[in-house]
Amino acid sequence: MCASPGESKNRVGVIGIIVTDRERQAERVNKILGEFGDIIVGRMGIPYRERNISVIALIVDGDTDVLGALTGRLGKIPGVRVKSALVPTE
Repeated sequence: MCASPGESKNRVGVIGIIVTDRERQAERVNKILGEFGDIIVGRMGIPYRERNISVIALIVDGDTDVLGALTGRLGKIPGVRVKSALVPTE
C-alpha cells in the first residue's frame, strides 16, 4: 500500500486523532487503522473515560497519497478529529 522507505514521496510524521464519541466510533477507527497498518510505525492510544473520548497518536511513514487516504477516511467519521504533521524523508 505504501511506497518503499526512502522514496521521495514518502513522509514521516505524527497523526493525532481525537475520538469524541468513543463508544460508537472506536470500532470504526480501529478498523481503518488496521487497514493502514503497514504505514503505522507506532501507536499510542489513551481512553479518557471520564470525558468519553479517546486520544490516539500515530507515528507514520508512507507515501503522501496513502497518508492522505488514511487521514481523509478518519476525518469523515462523525465525532473524529484528525491533525497531522509530516516531513519528507531523505
